[in-house]
Amino acid sequence: MEEKRIERFPLPISSVKALKKGDNMYTPQPIDTKSIELSEELKELTEKLAENVHENWAQGRLKEGWTYGKERNDALKQTPCLVPYNELPESEKEYDRNTAVETVKVILAMGFNIEKQ
Repeated sequence: MEEKRIERFPLPISSVKALKKGDNMYTPQPIDTKSIELSEELKELTEKLAENVHENWAQGRLKEGWTYGKERNDALKQTPCLVPYNELPESEKEYDRNTAVETVKVILAMGFNIEKQ
């Protein structure tokens, strides 16, 4: 069975876990956001942010010379993710959503308010 990979992090999940076990390795210490609950309005905001995360990523890839390809090929600079956000597979959308959700949660955990004007 082929291991699950995240498009923007092409190592197999088991390789990522193995990297964490080495000596002198960086240990991530993100701000704890487990207690932060997002309102429906903020959940809608995070979806727009996720879409924008993808748009910025895609813009950067295009500037670097990447093109659309049915399969990821680093040598040819091709990726299947150079499509509009709404055409991404759910696994890729989830990657962008997690970035957006955690960003909003950190802002709230640090005592800031997010209000729509």
